[in-house]
Amino acid sequence: MPRPPRAVFVTLLATALCVSLAGGADAVPGSAQAAQQAPAVLAPAKTEGVAPTAAGVQKVLAPILSDPALGKHRGIYVYDASRGKAVYSAGTATPYVPASTMKLLTTVSALETLGPDHRFTTRVVSGAGSSLTLVGGGDPLLATKRSTDPTDFPVRASLQDLAASTAKALKAQGIRSVTLGYDASLFTGLAANANWEPNYTTEGIAARTSALWVNEGRLSPGMAKRADSPSQAAATAFAAQLRAAGIKVAPTLKAAVAPAAAKTVAQAQSPTVGQIVEYVNLHSDNDGAEVLLRQVGLATKNGGSYAGGVKGVRATLTKLGLDVSKARILDGSGLSRGNHVPLDLLAGAIRTAVSSEHPELRHLLTGLPVAGFTGSLEERFTGAGTAGGTGLVRAKTGTLTGVHSLAGLVRDRTGTLLVFAVATDSVPVPKTLDARAALDRAAAALAGCGCAV
Repeated sequence: MPRPPRAVFVTLLATALCVSLAGGADAVPGSAQAAQQAPAVLAPAKTEGVAPTAAGVQKVLAPILSDPALGKHRGIYVYDASRGKAVYSAGTATPYVPASTMKLLTTVSALETLGPDHRFTTRVVSGAGSSLTLVGGGDPLLATKRSTDPTDFPVRASLQDLAASTAKALKAQGIRSVTLGYDASLFTGLAANANWEPNYTTEGIAARTSALWVNEGRLSPGMAKRADSPSQAAATAFAAQLRAAGIKVAPTLKAAVAPAAAKTVAQAQSPTVGQIVEYVNLHSDNDGAEVLLRQVGLATKNGGSYAGGVKGVRATLTKLGLDVSKARILDGSGLSRGNHVPLDLLAGAIRTAVSSEHPELRHLLTGLPVAGFTGSLEERFTGAGTAGGTGLVRAKTGTLTGVHSLAGLVRDRTGTLLVFAVATDSVPVPKTLDARAALDRAAAALAGCGCAV
């Protein structure tokens, strides 16, 4: 069954809201009366006295999980968030290579340690004479130029605006010529993860992580070539922006470490951590996830290296009440095949964000792609048996060669909120699309499930 166009989807949601909020037949006068009388898009949720059972969930999932396209190592974990209990699991004895569902662990840790309203600051500080240093604050979305597209979200800080502010401050002091250094010392250790495939950075699949970069380590916006030195590329771009703003910049740009007490000339603040988390999960942004991993390491006082970030994530997940004893975590994005994570831990990140005890984690949920409509699920849920999940399933995707995972949440047809994680890491390459479709069917089956028997 083909999914409806986005415009229809939005109209249906708006109609549903009008029906539910109008209050009665006499509440909406005149021409709005007809809209009010339209049937509700979704039946009212009825959770009282209706609970999914292990047998009921197994009945709808077993035929899907038996699909040979899923390979030998496949499993699912389902949790009833409406009642606070696990409902069903299969194939969960051993952990899975999570691929990009690993980002759930990184981003929930970032929200918990930094807070959803925190922002990262890129600064320009002054030194002796007319020297300046561009200091990276670990803004993963810093751009060369401000966007002119009103649909871009979130609104990114830009070197263009930072250069304009810097030039204005310099001219007010009568300074028209400067030397420029750049400081990316906030993050330490290797810039590329030793557990990744060697071609990930050499072929531009992932950037060399830096506390100072623009366009996520690219030489220009979009899918351009990655910079060999992201911090130097950022400084070069900033120097060009300063020159365009009327400030002469010496041609030699050198790496430096700015004194902690250096005077700030100008600064640019990133979107909030909550907005960054939404972006990272919606678009499955590997580079943004790796920056957030380093920020978690710093926030937990474990340092801004890969090792510090991983230690910080493990400590934060434990603090949130999640069991990490069987998990092997090597990066923040899930690019490493050496990652191994139990399905109940992947689902646990979402379960914790759903709970009333952790409102600070809600951005983990609002950033999840919507089946058939947004982000990495925009082109999914198109095959047979998946239409019931379209627009209802919200989940993070995970994909590597031979690896497919999906972790998210959905309300079943009785209104029960189900959190789930389903994965396989043993898919023969010719069966890639079939395996991915099977995961979509599993999520859609939960959406259409009463599962009480």
